[in-house]
Amino acid sequence: MVKRILILLMTTFLLSSVALAENGLVSVRRNHSVAETADRLESILNDKGMKVVARIDHSAGAASVDLKLRPTELLIFGNPKVGTPLMQCEQTVAIDLPQKMLIWEDESGAVWLAYNDPGYLAERHDIRGCEGNLKKIGEALAGFARAAAAR
Repeated sequence: MVKRILILLMTTFLLSSVALAENGLVSVRRNHSVAETADRLESILNDKGMKVVARIDHSAGAASVDLKLRPTELLIFGNPKVGTPLMQCEQTVAIDLPQKMLIWEDESGAVWLAYNDPGYLAERHDIRGCEGNLKKIGEALAGFARAAAAR
């Protein structure tokens, strides 16, 4: 229990420049459109050696069945060198891997980017012995989010 609290505190400290939600998501407001933020994020992920598994345009999916949805895109990405050790610590974390980042426009026109808080994943899957990996993942995700918002 103490380790989990330390992981959550460490992750919160690392991500202090972003808003942590109670539901395990880290959400940050963006200054770019959904498409531009997703383009920037995809480029950053590729530059950092991440494998972008998929980019899903939920708005386009909605439009394909004559429904409306504000701009909403999801990028799914990962790196087996990082994800595999987590799965070795607790295999059920595989349900939450590869990593995902969601970018959407809210009802007021603000654009947001969100991702799973690694501390939440540690708690959800009772991950033990991977604190270093969780710290690196938290730092990387926060860095990707910051870089996608840079002007």
